[in-house]
Amino acid sequence: MKALEPFLYHTTVAYFSMEIALRPDIHTYSGGLGVLAGDTARSAADLNLPMVFVTLLSREGYVRQELSAGGAQIDKPNPWTPTDSTHPLPAMVAISMEGRSVWIQPRLYRLACPIGHAVPVLLLDTDLDQNAAEDRKITDRLYGGDDAYRLKQDIVLGIGGLLALRALGFSIRTYHLNEGHAALLALQLLRETRRPTDDLAPGGSLYDRGVVREKCVFTTHTPVEAGFDKFDYALIDRVLGDYLEVDELKQLAGQDRLNMTQLALNLSGYVNGVARRHAETTRKMFPGYQIRSITNGVHAHTWTHRALAELHVARFPHWAHEPELLAFADQLADEDVWNAHQVAKSELVEHVRNATGTLMHADVPLIGLARRMTAYKRPDLLFSDLERLMTIAQDQPFQVVLAGLAHPRDEPGHRLIESFHRHIERLAGVVPVAFLPGYDMKLGAAMVSGSDIWLNTPLPPLEASGTSGMKAALNGVLNFSVLDGWWIEGWVEGVTGWAIEGHPPGAGDASALLDKLQSVVLPLYYNDRARWIWMMKQSISKIGATFNSQRMMRRYATEAYMR
Repeated sequence: MKALEPFLYHTTVAYFSMEIALRPDIHTYSGGLGVLAGDTARSAADLNLPMVFVTLLSREGYVRQELSAGGAQIDKPNPWTPTDSTHPLPAMVAISMEGRSVWIQPRLYRLACPIGHAVPVLLLDTDLDQNAAEDRKITDRLYGGDDAYRLKQDIVLGIGGLLALRALGFSIRTYHLNEGHAALLALQLLRETRRPTDDLAPGGSLYDRGVVREKCVFTTHTPVEAGFDKFDYALIDRVLGDYLEVDELKQLAGQDRLNMTQLALNLSGYVNGVARRHAETTRKMFPGYQIRSITNGVHAHTWTHRALAELHVARFPHWAHEPELLAFADQLADEDVWNAHQVAKSELVEHVRNATGTLMHADVPLIGLARRMTAYKRPDLLFSDLERLMTIAQDQPFQVVLAGLAHPRDEPGHRLIESFHRHIERLAGVVPVAFLPGYDMKLGAAMVSGSDIWLNTPLPPLEASGTSGMKAALNGVLNFSVLDGWWIEGWVEGVTGWAIEGHPPGAGDASALLDKLQSVVLPLYYNDRARWIWMMKQSISKIGATFNSQRMMRRYATEAYMR
């Protein structure tokens, strides 16, 4: 317990997330949600906030992506070695599931920031000798298995995480639920408020929901109904037994199935979306709830390429702790900014050559696109008219680098990845296109710093935030995006990047994308380099100074945690 002693007596906020991206070699994340949680933890350490972070150990990771000869994604486990970077803590807690005691042990990862502060991250593990063989696997695969497996993971995270904090000696005042996966934590808190029936006034409730709401903060990220965790009440009964009266559960979480998002909404006193537009979308999905907005941010020190970071250190020594100082980045010398970007771009070009054999060039504009490969993200929108794409490239050459994972059960997402192989073959000799397998934090950092143009084409209003564009902007990469998520707030046309505005919205986006690429974006790159570099500096100064996780965490601390 000695490793925990520096944290135990002042920590008052616990942040729960199914996934947290701590380092590229710790495979406890699948994508944007986990990377956001990791940036949250990094900024909490920077700002010395009294926080502890709780997640699952996920020994087998999420997906290690390989590609077949035909471009199909092959899903493999992505294991890592917990003993290399974490150590078990001397406490275990048990939860009854399906009539068996399932034991949970937290492991500690100490996340330190460059100026010396640190936050504890607890990774919950069920691979213990005390557990039945099937229960040892609950914390193996992130988002793996069937509904029963996912429910058990949610139980371990929410209920197990709460009990583990108490067993370790933490005294938590505020619980922050990052997405609905941890909503059962609020249910456990509610269960603990049960009044004796003798004390119950006529028509009164057995439970004090107000006490729970005072303790819980909920951030929802999913603007798509299909993205919410939902479980049959028969399954809840089978796994948890008579944990809470079913009538009470249905009032809180929905009549037909237990909706984890609805449960979190009903038991949290502060609820927010991750961008202004996303909060508006969530209010329409759940009318009657007060949904605030705290727009996401990214950790500037983590995502800025070292060549550019060296320029910042020379001019603004405290920029990593106070990213708002990047507001003055527009005063950097044009040549210095361009040269720093070319270092990052050359590294990406080299990586593409080594990984795929595709030859790209540092003097040709490079379009980057990397995200979860699923239909509503529309990652193939750029390739909607291959003939026109080739016509554009013959006059104004460009190149494209793609990356991203599809969920193992997302068949349309798998087909999207396979379609890129056909596009690459069709465009060969005219438009160099590469799909880089194994998308992770390290590859993501290379792409957001080495591209010239960052493309994002979700179907509005289904983008929650879209933090990859913020990371690109930190590196002077210009966003070219549909007006959705955070980009509505960061977009200044022709200054920080460009909007893709189809007519009608959504349906006309493909034509609008190609029109602006041909008539505005590529001509600027080739014909007015000084203006392009000016836009790069505007992107860093206006977006980097605002859309960072230091600003985000200061807002959470003052608006959500101290309410």
